Amino acid sequence: MVLKNFAAKPARALPLEVVRLADYPDWLSQQPASTQRWLKATLFQQGADRGSGRHALLPKADGDLGSVVAVVDNQPDLWDFARLPRALPARTYVLTAEYEAALADEVALGWALGTYHFARYKSSNHALATLVWPRHADRARVSRLAEGIALCRDLITTPASDMGPAELAAAAKGLAQRHGGKFSVIVGDQLLKRNYPAVHAVGRASARAPRLIDFTWGNPRHPKLTLVGKGVCFDTGGLDLKPSANMLLMKKDMGGAATVLGLAHVLMSQKLPVRLRVLIPAVENSVSSNAFRPLDVLSMRKGITVEVGNTDAEGRLILADALTEADSETPDLIIDIATLTGAARVALGTKLPALFCTSDDLASALLAAGERTSDPFWRMPLYAPYKKMLTSTVADLTNLPSGPYGGAIAAALFLQHFVARGTNWVHIDTMAYNQTAAPGRPVGGEALGLRALADALSQRYSNASPRVRKAKRKQR
Repeated sequence: MVLKNFAAKPARALPLEVVRLADYPDWLSQQPASTQRWLKATLFQQGADRGSGRHALLPKADGDLGSVVAVVDNQPDLWDFARLPRALPARTYVLTAEYEAALADEVALGWALGTYHFARYKSSNHALATLVWPRHADRARVSRLAEGIALCRDLITTPASDMGPAELAAAAKGLAQRHGGKFSVIVGDQLLKRNYPAVHAVGRASARAPRLIDFTWGNPRHPKLTLVGKGVCFDTGGLDLKPSANMLLMKKDMGGAATVLGLAHVLMSQKLPVRLRVLIPAVENSVSSNAFRPLDVLSMRKGITVEVGNTDAEGRLILADALTEADSETPDLIIDIATLTGAARVALGTKLPALFCTSDDLASALLAAGERTSDPFWRMPLYAPYKKMLTSTVADLTNLPSGPYGGAIAAALFLQHFVARGTNWVHIDTMAYNQTAAPGRPVGGEALGLRALADALSQRYSNASPRVRKAKRKQR
């Protein structure tokens, strides 16, 4: 995403005054009588019944547009500003006030996301407004976040006909090469030879071969951070075929992989002092004569066996092999992101990803980052008594929990079997899709949690963090 709708200098820019809702009465009382009459005559209403984000165009004496007032929430976030690029006339605007760095970044990032449009198949003729960069905004930070989010959205929104395992691998390879990373991929029957049996089993029925995408970046002596993303490029449900209504959005079933790639772009652009590894099992769960079957037993990379209770619970199978590989390096932290269960959506809705974590301190840091960035998670428990739901009579585990309840927790507990006790592990169960449009959030793929993760990881692995200081001491 190229940030086109920003200007470096305020020449000929129109004033844009941002007023908090609670401050609006005082602001209005200090305006010239002509401005007060104009707002009254145009029936401008900024009250809570109309919500935040309202704006009014204020004319000059000659009738031309003179300035804009935008009323935002009392605690504004980036979404208060995301509607303005499309709502305002296509002119250049400059903020009348200076903001501290954090809010200046929110203004700029909201503006950037408000200009986003998925243009691969349908161009937009909508002329957009331009903003002079807020004085204290961190342009590099805003740009890398906007680019990472746009990358994630573009990958998810692209239909499966143009975003299969090979195309997803090509996108990951391009990203790795852009940042100087080392890329590799294991394809087709090589997965069996290299001991990724579950990835092969889930993807073998498709004419588009399954693969394990793998790239690394950064100094090997820095703390190891591994991101794992579910890359089911389309999910029919396999032989346990989904109803057509449930299959409609299954191009988004690689949303975890897309979010991981967007996040990786942010971290690499920031040059965060980590040794980053990205693992994406990329498959298409299809129906064919060689499709894996209900009640098949898979011998996993971990060395344990799993009975396939349902072929539509395939995401946890491919993630299990990838998590086993991730854990083999004993990294400082593993984060997996997946569009894993409908149960998480039932519990939390489509806007709030479920967070599972083996560390209370780490979970608290992620939740706090979600609050700071208006990109929240909701923590759910790794409730050990529910492990009995994964019992199989013929194998070590089943991928289908017994009973209709607690599905998101059971899926997380299944994945936990494939990381060692004591590993710092985060599992995020996400929707990764906007079903309805909102300012800055069009219908289509969405990078839920990306901003929060980037914020939390930046704090965890900044040059000042104990982990990085320890790694540098080892280098010496």
